[in-house]
Amino acid sequence: MEQYDQLYRLYETADTETLRAYQEFVDLLPPLSSPVALDQWDDARDELDERKRNIAEEFPATGETYADLAARLTREEAFTALDLFSKYDRSVNVLVLDVDETLRSAGDTDNEIPRDTLYLLTEFQERGIPIVVCTGQTLENVKGFMIQGLGNEVVSSGSLSIVYESGNGVFTPKHGAQTKQLLYERLDDEVVDVFDAVRGRVLSEAPDDVSHGTHLQGNEFNVTLKPNAEVGSDAAVEIIDEALCYLCGLVGECVAEAVGVDVADPAALARTYFSRDPEIQAVFETAGLSTDADLDDAPSALLDLFERVDLGYYEGDAAELVSLELDKSAGVEQAFEVLGIDDPFALVMGDSKSDLRVMEWIAENDAGIAAAPDHASKAVLDHVRAHDDLVYEAGEASSVLNIVYGLDLIARLNERRS
Repeated sequence: MEQYDQLYRLYETADTETLRAYQEFVDLLPPLSSPVALDQWDDARDELDERKRNIAEEFPATGETYADLAARLTREEAFTALDLFSKYDRSVNVLVLDVDETLRSAGDTDNEIPRDTLYLLTEFQERGIPIVVCTGQTLENVKGFMIQGLGNEVVSSGSLSIVYESGNGVFTPKHGAQTKQLLYERLDDEVVDVFDAVRGRVLSEAPDDVSHGTHLQGNEFNVTLKPNAEVGSDAAVEIIDEALCYLCGLVGECVAEAVGVDVADPAALARTYFSRDPEIQAVFETAGLSTDADLDDAPSALLDLFERVDLGYYEGDAAELVSLELDKSAGVEQAFEVLGIDDPFALVMGDSKSDLRVMEWIAENDAGIAAAPDHASKAVLDHVRAHDDLVYEAGEASSVLNIVYGLDLIARLNERRS
């Protein structure tokens, strides 16, 4: 209880709100060219240092650590960090981060990763904590905006890995032959044939609305339809819902052909099978499509192949075909191996079903904690709330990163004491 008492006294006696304002100003002020602005920055840094020294004097044994805590974490964040340390007795040693609608949000951050989030990520890098960026996007897209946000030095540091296309490939610069690993090359011909067939037909056979309203993302393996309208707009929601209905039917046809079975309505069987996902079920219901085909009488070969693939649905953003053997968790596991993380305790941040699989894998192996934005899918939120309740407001990923930063400070403080 001593740490809780000291933390309580810290936030009761120190003006932590003003301290955090100075810290934010010093950390995030852009490069300065004006002498006046530089003088202001110097004054703020001096004031920050003075306030931190005062805290250090109040807490002789823990002063520097507590000053850093108070300068970066709110009271609630600090106590959450201490609760996590009390529960797990260790700090996070790797970050596993989805990007879209997790680090950045079309509606809340203008689809840019906020500067305070980027700053914290560079702080973790400097502390030797690797980052695994885990996304459904193409490798080139991810590399581009990560270099823009973090700089080429961080992205090419050897301690940052990119799991792209939801686990189809892993890119970890400066690791020789392991730098780029194409995990989809490990799949057998039957699964590959389905993906090849869907990719070849998905636009050429699409209804006019889908063929004119979507485009095929330039993936190496996944088949992903993206809206031509602005992501998240009403028009995008409408066209992606229609694309999902069409894509599901096409997958049913291609699976039936791949296994060589003759069924009357493979599209109906596919809708019934994949409607086990409540979000997909709702789209089919709204479209007036039935999901009550008799799966008991379906050929076992067809159902077996259904079980190896999955439909991804992201409202107003994407409808896609993915392999369950190459989900994000498989990519993350491979990234850990390349990075040499033998005993991971990860922070996993995400919002979708593909991120949930990583969270579940981490939970099953007692290998970390999970966090999600408050607009994440219900299944993700249920999982996160059932574990450590690390739910944050859209566009505020930095709040969770602050907590993990504080967890690291508390863990280091306890190491010194022992």
